[in-house]
Amino acid sequence: MKKFICSLLLLVAASPVMANITIFACEPEWAALSQELGGNKVTVFSATTALQDPHYIQARPSLIAKARQANLLVCTGSDLEAGWLPLLQRKSGNPAIQTGASGYFMATDYVDLLDVPSSLDRSQGDIHAAGNPHIQTSPLKILQVAQALSQRLQQIDSANATVYQQHWQDFEQRWQTAIKKWQQQALPLKGIPIVVQHNSWPYLFEWLGLHKVAVLESKLGVPPTVKDLHNVLQKLKVTPAKIVLNAAYQSPRATDWLTNKTAITKVTLPFTVGGNDQSNDLFSLFDNTIQLLLDAKQ
Repeated sequence: MKKFICSLLLLVAASPVMANITIFACEPEWAALSQELGGNKVTVFSATTALQDPHYIQARPSLIAKARQANLLVCTGSDLEAGWLPLLQRKSGNPAIQTGASGYFMATDYVDLLDVPSSLDRSQGDIHAAGNPHIQTSPLKILQVAQALSQRLQQIDSANATVYQQHWQDFEQRWQTAIKKWQQQALPLKGIPIVVQHNSWPYLFEWLGLHKVAVLESKLGVPPTVKDLHNVLQKLKVTPAKIVLNAAYQSPRATDWLTNKTAITKVTLPFTVGGNDQSNDLFSLFDNTIQLLLDAKQ
């Protein structure tokens, strides 16, 4: 028995202990993507949920503790998390996730951004200097980010580079197939006139060929006033719209006001993974988004 136990201990000691990469994701979409690409080689934590506005998060002690343990930080970037992420990095004291470190990954660094302002005027609201950061509303942008994130995982954990490469190839194949399906399903949506509550959807609109006719917020990130809403109402008399969009995390008050004044259909889109019961991963997120838009068009 002693010989058996000794042999077992020697075997355990000789076996390599593979520690997972611990990933701190700022938003649910990047947590979901990290899990797709990392599989059982990663442990993923999302700092926010789909029902929270990622602009406005508190750097709570629980988040600082999670950041302190992370090998890799995966966030949107382009100032989306500017109000809380720098403080989180600083308070964590974790050199792996500081700006410029190999464990610092901002998704918007790997795509071309829309809505880049020609000048910065903070009186116009929450303007992002680098461009609109809400790239997760386009599967084409997610694919670009996925390739870069896979390469980063391979860099951080080179011993398992082959595993990450296999995960990337599998995801790419499934994702490309899904993109073709979604684009075919969404053909009836092309050119449909839509009002948005917040300018969160330019990448979705670009991808599907939707037509934005008005934004309820006159200042980005600032809830619309009654005057703002009446201005939109007057505009819609000239340029009618079919749908008004808001995100699951947003208050419905402004969109409800508009639908009560018009025949426009309100659609609340999940915006990210977990935004509703049907959007529990990246694939179902786009399945549900397109279905909700198609249902509203009927």
